[in-house]
Amino acid sequence: MQEIYLDNNATTPMDSLVLEAMKPYYEEFFGNTSSIHSVGQKVRSATEDARSQVAKLIGAKTTEIVFTGSGTESDNTALLGIARRHRSKGDHIITTTIEHSAVLQSTEQLAKEGFRVSYIPVDSQGIVQLNNIAEAIEDSTILISIMHSNNEIGVIQPIQEIATLARQHQIPSHTDAVQTVGKMVVDVEQLGIDLLSLSSHKIHGPKGVGALYIRKGIQLDPLLLGGSHERSRRAGTLNVPGIVGLGKACEIAQQSLEDFDTRVRKLRDHLEKTILQEIPKTVVNGSRNQRAPHLTNISFPNVEGEALLIALDMQGIAVSTGSACSSGTVEPSHVLQALGYRPARCDSAIRFSLSRMNNKKDIDCVLQILPTTIERMRQLSAINRD
Repeated sequence: MQEIYLDNNATTPMDSLVLEAMKPYYEEFFGNTSSIHSVGQKVRSATEDARSQVAKLIGAKTTEIVFTGSGTESDNTALLGIARRHRSKGDHIITTTIEHSAVLQSTEQLAKEGFRVSYIPVDSQGIVQLNNIAEAIEDSTILISIMHSNNEIGVIQPIQEIATLARQHQIPSHTDAVQTVGKMVVDVEQLGIDLLSLSSHKIHGPKGVGALYIRKGIQLDPLLLGGSHERSRRAGTLNVPGIVGLGKACEIAQQSLEDFDTRVRKLRDHLEKTILQEIPKTVVNGSRNQRAPHLTNISFPNVEGEALLIALDMQGIAVSTGSACSSGTVEPSHVLQALGYRPARCDSAIRFSLSRMNNKKDIDCVLQILPTTIERMRQLSAINRD
Protein backbone atom coordinates (compact mmCIF):
# COMPACT_ATOMS: atom_id res chain seq x y z
CA MET A 1 0.00 0.00 0.00
CA GLN A 2 1.34 3.40 -0.98
CA GLU A 3 1.98 5.77 1.92
CA ILE A 4 1.07 9.43 1.47
CA TYR A 5 2.23 11.73 4.23
CA LEU A 6 0.25 14.97 4.68
CA ASP A 7 1.01 15.67 8.34
CA ASN A 8 4.11 17.78 7.86
CA ASN A 9 3.14 20.32 10.53
CA ALA A 10 3.64 17.50 13.04
CA THR A 11 7.05 16.54 11.64
CA THR A 12 8.78 16.12 8.29
CA PRO A 13 10.85 13.31 6.81
CA MET A 14 14.56 13.98 7.04
CA ASP A 15 16.27 15.04 3.85
CA SER A 16 18.89 12.50 2.76
CA LEU A 17 21.42 15.34 2.33
CA VAL A 18 20.85 16.33 5.95
CA LEU A 19 21.50 12.79 7.16
CA GLU A 20 24.65 12.62 5.03
CA ALA A 21 25.93 15.87 6.57
CA MET A 22 25.28 14.56 10.09
CA LYS A 23 26.92 11.13 9.81
CA PRO A 24 30.58 12.20 10.24
CA TYR A 25 29.66 13.88 13.53
CA TYR A 26 28.37 10.60 14.91
CA GLU A 27 31.23 8.46 13.64
CA GLU A 28 34.41 10.52 13.24
CA PHE A 29 34.11 14.01 14.73
CA PHE A 30 32.88 13.27 18.23
CA GLY A 31 34.57 16.01 20.27
CA ASN A 32 33.01 18.42 22.76
CA THR A 33 32.71 21.95 21.40
CA SER A 34 33.85 23.35 24.76
CA SER A 35 37.17 21.50 24.63
CA ILE A 36 40.25 23.54 23.78
CA HIS A 37 42.09 20.74 21.98
CA SER A 38 41.90 20.26 18.21
CA VAL A 39 39.37 17.41 18.45
CA GLY A 40 36.95 19.76 20.15
CA GLN A 41 37.72 22.73 17.95
CA LYS A 42 36.95 20.79 14.78
CA VAL A 43 33.39 20.20 15.90
CA ARG A 44 33.12 23.73 17.25
CA SER A 45 33.88 24.99 13.76
CA ALA A 46 31.08 22.82 12.37
CA THR A 47 28.56 24.20 14.87
CA GLU A 48 29.54 27.76 14.01
CA ASP A 49 29.06 26.99 10.31
CA ALA A 50 25.59 25.69 11.17
CA ARG A 51 24.90 28.82 13.22
CA SER A 52 25.70 30.89 10.14
CA GLN A 53 23.34 28.78 8.02
CA VAL A 54 20.50 29.29 10.50
CA ALA A 55 21.21 33.01 10.81
CA LYS A 56 21.29 33.46 7.03
CA LEU A 57 17.88 31.82 6.59
CA ILE A 58 16.19 34.33 8.92
CA GLY A 59 18.35 37.40 8.26
CA ALA A 60 20.02 37.41 11.68
CA LYS A 61 23.58 37.79 12.98
CA THR A 62 25.33 34.56 13.97
CA THR A 63 25.80 35.83 17.54
CA GLU A 64 22.00 36.15 17.84
CA ILE A 65 21.35 32.41 17.33
CA VAL A 66 21.09 30.13 20.37
CA PHE A 67 20.80 26.39 19.78
CA THR A 68 18.17 24.57 21.84
CA GLY A 69 16.71 21.07 22.08
CA SER A 70 13.44 21.90 20.29
CA GLY A 71 11.00 24.60 19.24
CA THR A 72 9.25 23.99 22.55
CA GLU A 73 12.43 24.74 24.49
CA SER A 74 12.91 27.87 22.40
CA ASP A 75 9.40 29.07 23.30
CA ASN A 76 9.88 28.21 26.96
CA THR A 77 13.22 30.01 27.08
CA ALA A 78 11.82 33.13 25.44
CA LEU A 79 8.78 33.46 27.70
CA LEU A 80 10.18 32.27 31.02
CA GLY A 81 13.57 33.86 30.40
CA ILE A 82 12.25 37.32 29.53
CA ALA A 83 9.58 37.35 32.25
CA ARG A 84 11.92 36.30 35.04
CA ARG A 85 14.72 38.65 33.97
CA HIS A 86 12.43 41.69 33.73
CA ARG A 87 10.16 41.10 36.69
CA SER A 88 11.46 44.22 38.42
CA LYS A 89 10.07 46.23 35.48
CA GLY A 90 6.61 44.63 35.40
CA ASP A 91 4.50 41.50 35.66
CA HIS A 92 2.25 41.60 32.59
CA ILE A 93 2.48 39.45 29.44
CA ILE A 94 0.36 39.59 26.28
CA THR A 95 -0.33 36.61 24.01
CA THR A 96 -3.31 35.15 22.11
CA THR A 97 -5.87 32.43 22.66
CA ILE A 98 -4.59 30.31 19.74
CA GLU A 99 -0.91 29.90 20.63
CA HIS A 100 0.88 26.57 20.61
CA SER A 101 0.81 24.70 23.91
CA ALA A 102 4.52 25.45 24.36
CA VAL A 103 3.56 29.11 24.78
CA LEU A 104 0.25 28.60 26.58
CA GLN A 105 1.72 26.27 29.18
CA SER A 106 4.63 28.66 29.68
CA THR A 107 2.20 31.49 30.44
CA GLU A 108 0.27 29.17 32.77
CA GLN A 109 3.50 28.54 34.66
CA LEU A 110 4.24 32.25 34.82
CA ALA A 111 0.75 32.89 36.16
CA LYS A 112 1.56 30.47 39.01
CA GLU A 113 4.64 32.59 39.70
CA GLY A 114 2.51 35.71 40.05
CA PHE A 115 2.63 37.13 36.53
CA ARG A 116 -0.53 38.40 34.86
CA VAL A 117 -1.36 37.25 31.33
CA SER A 118 -3.74 38.84 28.80
CA TYR A 119 -5.01 36.35 26.20
CA ILE A 120 -6.09 38.38 23.17
CA PRO A 121 -8.92 36.80 21.15
CA VAL A 122 -8.86 36.33 17.37
CA ASP A 123 -11.65 36.95 14.88
CA SER A 124 -13.55 34.26 12.97
CA GLN A 125 -10.69 34.14 10.44
CA GLY A 126 -8.16 33.42 13.16
CA ILE A 127 -6.46 36.81 12.98
CA VAL A 128 -5.61 38.91 16.01
CA GLN A 129 -6.51 42.60 15.73
CA LEU A 130 -3.77 45.13 16.40
CA ASN A 131 -6.07 47.50 18.28
CA ASN A 132 -6.91 44.74 20.77
CA ILE A 133 -3.22 44.26 21.51
CA ALA A 134 -2.73 48.02 21.84
CA GLU A 135 -5.61 48.26 24.30
CA ALA A 136 -4.11 45.46 26.42
CA ILE A 137 -0.71 47.15 26.84
CA GLU A 138 0.01 48.44 30.33
CA ASP A 139 2.94 50.22 31.94
CA SER A 140 3.80 46.86 33.51
CA THR A 141 3.78 44.89 30.21
CA ILE A 142 7.17 43.18 29.75
CA LEU A 143 6.56 40.82 26.80
CA ILE A 144 4.29 40.36 23.79
CA SER A 145 4.37 36.84 22.30
CA ILE A 146 2.29 36.15 19.16
CA MET A 147 2.86 33.18 16.86
CA HIS A 148 3.74 33.85 13.21
CA SER A 149 1.60 31.11 11.65
CA ASN A 150 -0.82 28.93 13.57
CA ASN A 151 0.11 25.25 13.54
CA GLU A 152 -3.50 24.07 13.07
CA ILE A 153 -5.01 26.52 10.57
CA GLY A 154 -1.91 28.18 9.08
CA VAL A 155 -3.19 31.74 9.56
CA ILE A 156 -0.39 34.32 9.55
CA GLN A 157 -0.52 37.10 12.12
CA PRO A 158 0.55 40.72 11.44
CA ILE A 159 3.86 40.26 13.24
CA GLN A 160 5.58 43.27 11.68
CA GLU A 161 2.86 45.61 12.93
CA ILE A 162 2.81 43.92 16.33
CA ALA A 163 6.58 44.23 16.69
CA THR A 164 6.42 47.91 15.72
CA LEU A 165 3.75 48.50 18.36
CA ALA A 166 5.84 46.66 20.95
CA ARG A 167 8.94 48.68 20.11
CA GLN A 168 7.02 51.94 20.46
CA HIS A 169 6.29 50.93 24.04
CA GLN A 170 9.80 49.50 24.59
CA ILE A 171 8.39 46.00 25.12
CA PRO A 172 10.31 42.91 23.90
CA SER A 173 8.40 40.91 21.29
CA HIS A 174 8.56 37.19 20.54
CA THR A 175 7.10 35.03 17.79
CA ASP A 176 6.84 31.27 17.44
CA ALA A 177 7.83 30.85 13.78
CA VAL A 178 8.22 27.07 13.87
CA GLN A 179 5.67 26.62 11.07
CA THR A 180 6.96 29.38 8.76
CA VAL A 181 10.76 29.35 8.88
CA GLY A 182 11.98 27.47 5.82
CA LYS A 183 8.55 27.53 4.17
CA MET A 184 8.27 31.23 3.38
CA VAL A 185 10.52 34.27 3.66
CA VAL A 186 11.06 35.06 7.34
CA ASP A 187 13.42 37.97 7.99
CA VAL A 188 13.84 39.11 11.58
CA GLU A 189 14.96 42.58 10.52
CA GLN A 190 11.97 43.04 8.26
CA LEU A 191 9.61 41.73 10.94
CA GLY A 192 11.30 43.80 13.63
CA ILE A 193 10.89 41.00 16.16
CA ASP A 194 13.18 40.62 19.21
CA LEU A 195 12.94 36.85 19.72
CA LEU A 196 11.97 34.08 17.29
CA SER A 197 11.62 30.32 17.79
CA LEU A 198 12.30 27.71 15.11
CA SER A 199 12.57 23.93 14.95
CA SER A 200 14.69 21.55 12.90
CA HIS A 201 12.28 18.66 12.37
CA LYS A 202 9.68 20.92 10.74
CA ILE A 203 12.04 21.59 7.80
CA HIS A 204 13.36 18.07 7.06
CA GLY A 205 16.05 18.23 9.71
CA PRO A 206 16.60 15.95 12.72
CA LYS A 207 14.40 15.86 15.80
CA GLY A 208 15.74 17.08 19.13
CA VAL A 209 17.23 20.38 18.00
CA GLY A 210 15.90 23.90 17.54
CA ALA A 211 17.05 27.47 17.77
CA LEU A 212 16.07 30.74 19.39
CA TYR A 213 16.89 34.07 17.78
CA ILE A 214 17.64 36.70 20.43
CA ARG A 215 18.19 40.21 19.10
CA LYS A 216 21.43 41.84 20.26
CA GLY A 217 20.84 43.71 23.50
CA ILE A 218 17.89 41.55 24.66
CA GLN A 219 18.58 40.03 28.07
CA LEU A 220 16.92 36.92 29.50
CA ASP A 221 17.49 34.33 32.20
CA PRO A 222 18.59 30.94 30.87
CA LEU A 223 16.17 28.06 31.25
CA LEU A 224 18.94 25.50 31.69
CA LEU A 225 21.77 26.01 34.18
CA GLY A 226 25.13 24.32 34.42
CA GLY A 227 27.63 26.06 32.18
CA SER A 228 28.50 29.04 30.02
CA HIS A 229 27.55 27.39 26.73
CA GLU A 230 25.84 29.49 24.05
CA ARG A 231 27.16 32.74 25.57
CA SER A 232 25.64 31.74 28.93
CA ARG A 233 22.17 31.59 27.40
CA ARG A 234 21.69 27.79 27.33
CA ALA A 235 23.77 25.38 29.40
CA GLY A 236 24.58 21.86 28.26
CA THR A 237 26.91 20.07 25.85
CA LEU A 238 25.85 20.87 22.31
CA ASN A 239 24.14 18.25 20.16
CA VAL A 240 26.67 18.60 17.36
CA PRO A 241 25.18 16.11 14.84
CA GLY A 242 21.73 17.64 15.34
CA ILE A 243 23.03 21.18 14.98
CA VAL A 244 24.92 20.27 11.81
CA GLY A 245 21.69 18.72 10.51
CA LEU A 246 19.69 21.83 11.37
CA GLY A 247 22.23 24.00 9.57
CA LYS A 248 22.09 21.84 6.44
CA ALA A 249 18.28 21.79 6.58
CA CYS A 250 18.26 25.60 6.74
CA GLU A 251 20.64 25.83 3.78
CA ILE A 252 18.43 23.52 1.69
CA ALA A 253 15.27 25.31 2.80
CA GLN A 254 16.66 28.66 1.71
CA GLN A 255 17.44 27.27 -1.72
CA SER A 256 13.92 25.82 -1.95
CA LEU A 257 11.86 28.82 -0.78
CA GLU A 258 10.70 29.85 -4.25
CA ASP A 259 9.72 26.29 -5.15
CA PHE A 260 7.86 25.95 -1.86
CA ASP A 261 5.88 29.14 -2.36
CA THR A 262 4.85 28.23 -5.91
CA ARG A 263 4.72 24.45 -6.33
CA VAL A 264 3.65 23.47 -2.81
CA ARG A 265 1.11 26.29 -2.67
CA LYS A 266 -0.30 25.11 -6.00
CA LEU A 267 -0.62 21.54 -4.68
CA ARG A 268 -2.37 22.79 -1.52
CA ASP A 269 -4.76 24.94 -3.55
CA HIS A 270 -5.56 22.05 -5.90
CA LEU A 271 -6.29 19.77 -2.95
CA GLU A 272 -8.47 22.33 -1.21
CA LYS A 273 -10.37 23.50 -4.29
CA THR A 274 -11.19 19.95 -5.39
CA ILE A 275 -12.38 18.92 -1.92
CA LEU A 276 -14.69 21.92 -1.72
CA GLN A 277 -16.05 21.20 -5.19
CA GLU A 278 -16.52 17.44 -4.92
CA ILE A 279 -17.48 16.90 -1.29
CA PRO A 280 -20.70 18.66 -0.22
CA LYS A 281 -20.89 20.89 2.87
CA THR A 282 -17.13 21.07 3.38
CA VAL A 283 -15.69 24.31 4.73
CA VAL A 284 -12.18 25.70 5.24
CA ASN A 285 -11.31 26.80 8.76
CA GLY A 286 -9.55 30.12 9.18
CA SER A 287 -8.49 32.69 6.62
CA ARG A 288 -7.85 31.45 3.08
CA ASN A 289 -5.93 34.60 2.18
CA GLN A 290 -3.63 35.34 5.12
CA ARG A 291 -1.97 31.97 5.70
CA ALA A 292 1.09 29.82 5.08
CA PRO A 293 1.31 28.15 1.63
CA HIS A 294 1.39 24.51 2.71
CA LEU A 295 -1.65 23.92 4.91
CA THR A 296 -5.42 23.68 4.78
CA ASN A 297 -7.77 22.81 7.64
CA ILE A 298 -11.15 21.55 6.44
CA SER A 299 -14.27 20.46 8.31
CA PHE A 300 -16.38 17.60 6.96
CA PRO A 301 -19.85 17.90 8.56
CA ASN A 302 -21.52 14.65 9.71
CA VAL A 303 -18.10 12.96 9.94
CA GLU A 304 -16.12 12.53 13.14
CA GLY A 305 -12.62 13.85 12.50
CA GLU A 306 -10.73 11.20 14.44
CA ALA A 307 -12.69 8.41 12.74
CA LEU A 308 -11.85 9.93 9.36
CA LEU A 309 -8.18 10.13 10.31
CA ILE A 310 -8.19 6.41 11.12
CA ALA A 311 -10.10 5.53 7.93
CA LEU A 312 -7.57 7.42 5.81
CA ASP A 313 -4.65 5.91 7.71
CA MET A 314 -5.95 2.44 6.87
CA GLN A 315 -5.72 3.46 3.22
CA GLY A 316 -2.16 4.77 3.53
CA ILE A 317 -2.88 8.48 4.01
CA ALA A 318 -1.49 10.27 7.08
CA VAL A 319 -3.28 13.48 8.14
CA SER A 320 -4.13 15.11 11.47
CA THR A 321 -7.09 16.44 13.40
CA GLY A 322 -4.98 19.25 14.85
CA SER A 323 -1.78 19.74 16.81
CA ALA A 324 0.37 16.64 17.25
CA CYS A 325 1.19 17.92 20.74
CA SER A 326 -2.50 17.57 21.66
CA SER A 327 -3.16 14.16 20.11
CA GLY A 328 -4.80 11.72 22.47
CA THR A 329 -6.92 14.39 24.13
CA VAL A 330 -10.70 14.29 23.90
CA GLU A 331 -11.13 18.04 24.04
CA PRO A 332 -11.98 19.89 20.80
CA SER A 333 -9.25 22.03 19.28
CA HIS A 334 -8.70 25.15 21.38
CA VAL A 335 -7.76 26.96 18.16
CA LEU A 336 -11.03 26.24 16.35
CA GLN A 337 -13.00 26.99 19.50
CA ALA A 338 -11.22 30.35 19.73
CA LEU A 339 -12.51 31.16 16.23
CA GLY A 340 -16.06 30.78 17.59
CA TYR A 341 -16.88 27.57 15.73
CA ARG A 342 -19.53 25.19 17.01
CA PRO A 343 -18.41 21.81 18.43
CA ALA A 344 -19.63 19.89 15.37
CA ARG A 345 -17.40 21.95 13.08
CA CYS A 346 -14.42 21.55 15.40
CA ASP A 347 -14.92 17.80 15.78
CA SER A 348 -15.09 17.19 12.02
CA ALA A 349 -11.90 19.10 11.15
CA ILE A 350 -8.91 17.58 9.38
CA ARG A 351 -5.53 19.28 8.88
CA PHE A 352 -3.70 18.58 5.61
CA SER A 353 -0.11 19.89 5.79
CA LEU A 354 2.24 19.48 2.84
CA SER A 355 6.00 19.68 2.36
CA ARG A 356 8.34 20.10 -0.60
CA MET A 357 8.58 16.30 -0.73
CA ASN A 358 4.93 15.96 -1.74
CA ASN A 359 3.94 15.82 -5.41
CA LYS A 360 0.84 15.92 -7.57
CA LYS A 361 0.56 12.14 -7.56
CA ASP A 362 0.14 12.25 -3.77
CA ILE A 363 -2.63 14.84 -4.00
CA ASP A 364 -4.44 13.08 -6.83
CA CYS A 365 -4.41 9.83 -4.86
CA VAL A 366 -5.91 11.57 -1.82
CA LEU A 367 -8.57 13.16 -4.01
CA GLN A 368 -9.44 9.74 -5.39
CA ILE A 369 -9.83 8.14 -1.97
CA LEU A 370 -11.25 10.95 0.17
CA PRO A 371 -14.69 11.55 -1.47
CA THR A 372 -15.73 7.89 -1.37
CA THR A 373 -14.48 7.60 2.21
CA ILE A 374 -16.50 10.63 3.29
CA GLU A 375 -19.61 9.37 1.49
CA ARG A 376 -19.34 5.97 3.15
CA MET A 377 -18.85 7.48 6.61
CA ARG A 378 -21.77 9.87 6.18
CA GLN A 379 -24.02 7.01 5.15
CA LEU A 380 -23.01 5.06 8.25
CA SER A 381 -23.55 8.14 10.38
CA ALA A 382 -27.07 8.56 8.93
CA ILE A 383 -27.89 4.89 9.61
CA ASN A 384 -26.66 5.22 13.21
CA ARG A 385 -28.77 8.33 13.73
CA ASP A 386 -31.84 6.47 12.44
